[in-house]
Amino acid sequence: MKKHCFYISAFAAILLLSALLSYSLPTRQLRVMDEYVSVDKAPRIRPDYTETFIPPNIAPLNFLVKEPATQYLVKIYSTTGDTINVFTKTPAIIIPIRPWKKLLTANRVGKLYFDVYARNKTNQWTRLKTITNTIANENIDPYLAYRKIRSVHSSWKRMGIYQRNLQNFDESLVLNSRFHGGVCLNCHAFANNRTDKMAIGFRSSKYGSSALLVEGGTAKKLGTKFTYTAWHPSGRLVAYSYNKVNQFFHTARSEVREVVDLDSLLAYYLCDSQTVKTSPNLSKKDRLETYPAWSPDGRYLYFCSAPILWSDRDKVPPQHYDEVKYDLLRISYELEKDQWGDLETVLSSEDTGLSILEPRISPDGRWLLCCMSDYGSFPVYYQSSDLYIIDLKSAEQTGRFNYRRLDINSDKSESWHSWSSNNRWIAFSSKRDYGLFTRSYFSYVDEQGKVHKPLILPQKDPAFYDSCIKTYSVPELVTELVKVRPETFGRLIRSPRKIAVDLPVTMATPRPEAPPGYGPYQERE
Repeated sequence: MKKHCFYISAFAAILLLSALLSYSLPTRQLRVMDEYVSVDKAPRIRPDYTETFIPPNIAPLNFLVKEPATQYLVKIYSTTGDTINVFTKTPAIIIPIRPWKKLLTANRVGKLYFDVYARNKTNQWTRLKTITNTIANENIDPYLAYRKIRSVHSSWKRMGIYQRNLQNFDESLVLNSRFHGGVCLNCHAFANNRTDKMAIGFRSSKYGSSALLVEGGTAKKLGTKFTYTAWHPSGRLVAYSYNKVNQFFHTARSEVREVVDLDSLLAYYLCDSQTVKTSPNLSKKDRLETYPAWSPDGRYLYFCSAPILWSDRDKVPPQHYDEVKYDLLRISYELEKDQWGDLETVLSSEDTGLSILEPRISPDGRWLLCCMSDYGSFPVYYQSSDLYIIDLKSAEQTGRFNYRRLDINSDKSESWHSWSSNNRWIAFSSKRDYGLFTRSYFSYVDEQGKVHKPLILPQKDPAFYDSCIKTYSVPELVTELVKVRPETFGRLIRSPRKIAVDLPVTMATPRPEAPPGYGPYQERE
């Protein structure tokens, strides 16, 4: 452990020294840079931080220059403020954080330029075409919560939920498996982009399956498990899905894993009375209901629903699993009366030809973001999964929920998206650069609903993702850090004390040989 800490400290010291030396560029070097050859070629950099919108409060976008050279100089500048000069003998461009923050703050809504110079073996300097980005006016929420886990198939060893300060490179732990002896953690959810009301689902062969609920900074354990979870904007109730999920594998395919809901329904937990309820329209015996999402005014619950195409709800894989396509529905709700209205179809899979999944609505109620894939309910495993957007304001006026595929999609899976509290940024998971591993990306959304080219979550080491073998899933933008300590969550999981709640409906029973606490679902990203 001491040796591990020594290496981490040594690496951090090297990065800091590199940044200091790079920023304090000798006058002689700058004078030499007056002599160079300009070429009409865009520099190759990785990550691809080019021609996109940048949050004005984001950490430095450190990158690698993928041009052969013996020395590099990168000049970073805008309309106002001092130029940042990064001079280095390696391709790693480490941008000093203080002048970076100062430059971005002074130039909101302005352009940010990167001039890349490369020196060859004959001491000739070449200046490549200027890289141009735009600094947005609106901040991104300062923190991102996500689950980190190795890319798993049917087993796992360590996983955790972490929170990252997007204004620098600080990452802190919310909860991981070492605090409770191997519990699986998933489906963290927050109310209104805040952490004072949040939920985390967990399951364990030793401690059973349950949910951790935080209200007003106080954590407690419920005697029911949450899967996909959505807080009512009032914070007084939580809608969640109860899924009987199973995983199986293909023998020859680019993605060999497959996840299917054998059965599912929606329920909701009332915080004041500590009771669980459901509605007949949320728990139909012949339908699969999942992925709840509230409208910001709390008047509608959106969710996904598909017909069950099999009679045996224990058989894996079930019959016709690759023909299941989910519709997007919504149902009205009156909070004070605790009363549900009629179902309404927002988008039908018959009309789209695709399975509609993971609806998330912007805090101002204007935009609904969702995934669509060829079939099924778990888009992170489908290359066909793309992001789509619906203008809900236009739908109110026309009565038609028109959808549009986003230009930012890749030929790999896009999934697990969330909104910033100011409606201007989305975070989402994508496998676009690496195929196997999901990474967290951000995109700017303008007032017209145009979603701009995404940028990957920046890291202090620009080569970080080249050797990172963990997935970053379910990125949730929040305005503050989680206050409850990991040790507190761990004690709650291990404790036999919990709030007893009963699911008011029945569904398919897990196989009797399944380990206690694991049914009815298995591990997945």
